[in-house]
Amino acid sequence: MGGEQFELEEDRDGPLELLQSLRSKATELLLREEWEESIKVYTEFIDLSRRQVSCTGGSDPDPDSIAKLRRSLCLALCNRAEARARLRDFLEAMRDCDQALEIEKTHFKTLLCKGKVLLGLSKYSLALECFKTALLDPQASDNLETVTVYMEKCKKLEFQAKTGAFDLSDWILSGFRGRCPELAEFIGSIEIKKSEFSGRGLFATKNIVAGTLILVAKAVAIERGILGNGESGEKAQLIMWKNFVEEVTESVRKCGRTRCVVSALSTGQDEDNLEIPEISLFRPDEAFETCGDSKQSLDTEKLLSILDVNSLVEDAVSAKVMGRNKEYYGVGLWTLTSFINHSCIPNARRLHVGDYVIVHASRDIKAGEEISFAYFDVLSPLEKRKEMAESWGFCCGCSRCKFESLLYVTNQEIRELEMGLERGVDAGNAVYMVEEGMKRWKVKGKDKGLLRASYWGVYDEIYNSERLMKRWGKKIPSMEVVVDSVSDVVGSDERLMKMAVEGMMKKNGGCSNIVEMEKILKLGKGVYGKVVSKKKAMKTLLGLE
Repeated sequence: MGGEQFELEEDRDGPLELLQSLRSKATELLLREEWEESIKVYTEFIDLSRRQVSCTGGSDPDPDSIAKLRRSLCLALCNRAEARARLRDFLEAMRDCDQALEIEKTHFKTLLCKGKVLLGLSKYSLALECFKTALLDPQASDNLETVTVYMEKCKKLEFQAKTGAFDLSDWILSGFRGRCPELAEFIGSIEIKKSEFSGRGLFATKNIVAGTLILVAKAVAIERGILGNGESGEKAQLIMWKNFVEEVTESVRKCGRTRCVVSALSTGQDEDNLEIPEISLFRPDEAFETCGDSKQSLDTEKLLSILDVNSLVEDAVSAKVMGRNKEYYGVGLWTLTSFINHSCIPNARRLHVGDYVIVHASRDIKAGEEISFAYFDVLSPLEKRKEMAESWGFCCGCSRCKFESLLYVTNQEIRELEMGLERGVDAGNAVYMVEEGMKRWKVKGKDKGLLRASYWGVYDEIYNSERLMKRWGKKIPSMEVVVDSVSDVVGSDERLMKMAVEGMMKKNGGCSNIVEMEKILKLGKGVYGKVVSKKKAMKTLLGLE
């Protein structure tokens, strides 16, 4: 960076001396990575260079002097683009690149810079064309390896974006060493529609099998940190939130397309009358220049409301943080993911890798079904879930809550069971009461899984206690039956997976059973998705390797 030098003749004439001085200062600032200051000096240099080109091109132009000034101007525009790209001011960086290429259309350094900016904007095919054109410049012969690496990256990411064929297996098997894998943005078979839960939601347009990728999105902004305990932790969290808001504000200010997609998100007000945006708005191949003036700011109050409603934390129950992220508390904004509503019978989970969120089906999803997350622990009784929903500012109206509310109102035994659990009734007795009660209440099919999910705490306690299993084991369903029925209705969960693994190892004396292993790997796909395609990698995550 900054290695290519300006070609200006030494001259005692004022303007040329000033140009040489500005060139040296701008190059030094660029090499010191003082991006904002370098942009200011390059701007001075560019303005003066343009005036000089205009003056030199007067009545008696010197072709050689004009050519040198134009080459200097081209490089200055390229270097300013580089600095602007480092500050994530991609639109202005692109403008600088395009102006430089008007001067020299195969300028190697500019094409390389423009290609990297397009890659950062997830425009893989356009970036690939830039790198191909860069090969036409004579400098390419000395940088062939660099260009080839970028071209291969473009091809790989474009393939991912088109097919959804992601695989994190090798990274997992390496122990998450090195940098996080570079991912493409991807949108699967989904659309935005009015939701019966609240406002708008994401819906499947095709049947989706458990583990299948739904979308991969890059954060508009993300802030991470290690939180302490008590007051210091709260203070650190407030500082993180302030930094996060500032980063989103800056991203919105600098890019019209970002402002456009962020503005499409809910503020939490008048949900029923919100406009339904086209899914294409969130595709990265949409032109980022077409959403209006990038310098127009979003109303601060509206932006804060949007972030309050739509920001995601990485430690949510429906999330799994992988790689270097996992030691940190993180908050970020992933625009399309923000449309996913809560349900107590969720069908999707997410992985956080670097700045990306990967959303996949945690159980089979039918075409037309709304995609949903668990915002809080759904392996909890109805009343506890109501409390948690209130803390989120909504009342859950999913089919599970409706079924359990009706049962709770009409059934005295359920209310007695709840009171018994509050008094600390024996877990074995509680499970027996639930199972026998379901027979009397004529609860059948998937509804059994719903009630077992609600009282998962006592099921977990009994299946992990040899003493309780000796007493109650023959009177209650097997652990495998309960895990299957619960995962069938609320999707895969790490606790279900862990119980299945421990149960198999206990039953088989520490050895794995092929049939049971396949069931556990299926649960694993629901938790981690098919982006972990190699069995060895999945077993590593499950603690079986």
